[in-house]
Amino acid sequence: MEIINSAREMTLYSEAARMRGARIGFVPTMGFLHEGHLSLMREARRRADVVIASVFVNPTQFGPNEDLAKYPRNFERDCAMMETVAVDAVYAPDAAEMYPPGAQTWVEVTELTRGLCGRSRPGHFRGVTTVVAKLFNITKPHLAFFGEKDFQQLRAIERMVADLNFDVEIVPMPIVREADGLAMSSRNAYLDPHERKQALALSRALMVAREKYLWDARTPADLAAAARAVLEQNEAVKIEYVEAVDAETLEAAVSLERPILLAIAARVGNTRLIDNIVLRASAVSRERLRA
Repeated sequence: MEIINSAREMTLYSEAARMRGARIGFVPTMGFLHEGHLSLMREARRRADVVIASVFVNPTQFGPNEDLAKYPRNFERDCAMMETVAVDAVYAPDAAEMYPPGAQTWVEVTELTRGLCGRSRPGHFRGVTTVVAKLFNITKPHLAFFGEKDFQQLRAIERMVADLNFDVEIVPMPIVREADGLAMSSRNAYLDPHERKQALALSRALMVAREKYLWDARTPADLAAAARAVLEQNEAVKIEYVEAVDAETLEAAVSLERPILLAIAARVGNTRLIDNIVLRASAVSRERLRA
């Protein structure tokens, strides 16, 4: 596994792979890897000839009062984990390599990033789409893999790729959960044992809303209300939002007929967590909804 720090060297590596006809799969990460990241890399290994991952804690997607300085990092551990799935190359630049002096260009997806996390994290998604655009230009992948846990990020990147004619296929991958249902996240490392237990309220709320959807929900608001009721039973969980939105546009859902993203953001202790589920009506449930 090669470790590359220079953008120029990374591009030369990718260009050489393309010249010999290799298909490149790319997995961008901020490090402190877990099974969710590895699932993306395994799928890249299955679908591509060359697998490139990046490890870069991107400063432009953190706000002034967010956790950039304490974001968990362990590059040696990350490399050991990536070797288990046969990643071919790791692009690990520093901030000066990605944002040289004088840099003043941004890539921004406007409408999709206004709500949900964008409402409380101004500038966050602009930082995400800018760094991902740069990483695509540097690594030149045919396929890029993103987890659905960061669903708004996924939609923003898909929109960016379509709008700017990037020659890359975005491959969404399902959320990977712990055995007890907690969505895997690098930030779970911040949770102490008590907080870790309280954090299960998020996935539990989504499952209650899913049952509501299958049996007796009449409107998208019913789903959000069911999830919120579960979260409000736990004083350790401080709700930022619980919303039912259209899974494509991320605008407020008006009907149960279209796929719905039920999304949660909340704090447990000092740790901000997000989770979601996409609800799609089966033929049977659609008949029930019309009844």
